[in-house]
Amino acid sequence: MSTMTIPRPEAEESLAYYHRYIARVSDEPLGDQLTAQLREIERLFEQVTDRSALARYAEGKWSIKEILGHLSDTERIFAYRLLRIARGDATPLPGYEEDAYVPAGRFDERPLPMLLAELRAVRLSTAALLEGLPEEAWARWGEANGSPITARAPAFIIVGHCTHHLGVLRERYGLGS
Repeated sequence: MSTMTIPRPEAEESLAYYHRYIARVSDEPLGDQLTAQLREIERLFEQVTDRSALARYAEGKWSIKEILGHLSDTERIFAYRLLRIARGDATPLPGYEEDAYVPAGRFDERPLPMLLAELRAVRLSTAALLEGLPEEAWARWGEANGSPITARAPAFIIVGHCTHHLGVLRERYGLGS
């Protein structure tokens, strides 16, 4: 099955927490959305300097660089979940504590172009994974974070999660203005 025909996950196909991300995904083909988001990220960062990417919109909030690192980490984790479930691996997968990963990533110490290149590589890998999955893989069930989930749910979560953070970058950090 091509990413162009992946049905939207039903509510029972993921934890309720993820419904907010899935709801942000348009009806356009997922592959197209993955590509469009990558282009949007590249446009948003055309005028961002390494120094300005250290900005935080409020005390205790992530910097722009930390958001980029978080997007890469999260996409990797959800693509891994998708891969395991799509391949029929029924091994329960652990949860993921984003607030522990961001400081450990030390993203503010890395050059902005490196973070952008990493996110691009992760995104292209995700797109290739989705395009290569057979139709029957999308409906397979697994367990992640102590709850049942289908293979298609993480694909939608990846797109919706990125949409959420692109909104934060525009609204809170003024990127693209």
